[in-house]
Amino acid sequence: MKALVDPRKCTACGVCEGVCPVEAITVTETIAEVSDACTLCGLCVDACEFGALSLPEAGARPVEDLESYRGVWVFAEWRSGVVHPVSRELLGAGRKLADKRGVELAAVLLGHRIEAAAAELLDYGPDVVYVVDHPELARFTDETYAASLVELARRHKPEILLAGATTMGRSFIPRVAALLQTGLTADCTDLDIGENGLLLQTRPAFGGNVMATIVCPNRRPQMATVRPRVMKPAVDRRNGRVEAVTLPERCFEHRVEVLQVIAETDETAKLSEAEVIVTGGRGLQKREHFRMVEELARLLKGAVGASRSVVEEGWIGPSHQVGQTGQTVAPSLYMAIGVSGAIQHIVGMQGSRIIVAVNKDPEAPIFDVATYGVVGDLFQFVPAFIRKVKEERGE
Repeated sequence: MKALVDPRKCTACGVCEGVCPVEAITVTETIAEVSDACTLCGLCVDACEFGALSLPEAGARPVEDLESYRGVWVFAEWRSGVVHPVSRELLGAGRKLADKRGVELAAVLLGHRIEAAAAELLDYGPDVVYVVDHPELARFTDETYAASLVELARRHKPEILLAGATTMGRSFIPRVAALLQTGLTADCTDLDIGENGLLLQTRPAFGGNVMATIVCPNRRPQMATVRPRVMKPAVDRRNGRVEAVTLPERCFEHRVEVLQVIAETDETAKLSEAEVIVTGGRGLQKREHFRMVEELARLLKGAVGASRSVVEEGWIGPSHQVGQTGQTVAPSLYMAIGVSGAIQHIVGMQGSRIIVAVNKDPEAPIFDVATYGVVGDLFQFVPAFIRKVKEERGE
């Protein structure tokens, strides 16, 4: 289905061509023509002052043949020669879903010079790894990655498509869902297959106060992004295969050019990979006191986290924020220093194996999820704890 053009009203002015985000409109000398790439977004309809464009009536979209879609796909995120850990986690979850459905599990790898990454993915259980290797995929852009993944999905028609809720996933996966005209559930924390064969996509809602389970019964593929570190990777090497795929050059056309990628130089900001995280909250009172948190994190060879209020105060950068509007983490040890424990923060760290909370308020919500709690003055406890760690190490 695509936008409709009334030849009696169209003046071939070209405005619709300029506003179309997917370049589905071509204006000839006499009329605007709409291709099958149209996503029915309606921008052209709003822009046409002559009323020459319209969308098909609701309900006019043909019912899809849902049975023609088979297979579970995982988008395997690749950055600078390294497969992102969330890809391995998703393959573990995808394996369970594929086995329940009795279908193949596939990983999709986009990039350039990625032979080693494709071989690595085979250790985590996929039946097939689809590889698209092209120079224009060496650096990530929404346009090229979305166009490539959409082209693959249209060819093979997977019933389920999963990706990590990372910066990359959150950037381009919504575009993929729009182009495929299907639904997308973001930031999932659990996935399962229902009795009717539908993907059950569970995610926090209403600030984490309830868990909503969402289904997509009428469109395919069923798409979800999953928060890092909520699924468990599993080494499960099978007789998987790697398939190199050639896509049309139009998939690699883009209007945005990446001039430079600036790597994160602060090692304490790598929350998603850290086994130890020390997080500071508003209880630290002022920016200078945050240095205690940074020193303790360095001593424990961990990362520095922060509550939203601390980031908003400008005490530390947004890349350190833990919570619903920051990063979801699940380290072996999570220390919350002066963090009250708003539900938005707890949603982002409650999967940690051991949680240590330090707060002078015994009624602080953070103690509800803490493994160990210290009710006391953090300005006395933290310096004493730092001294003890140094003593144990002979420093």
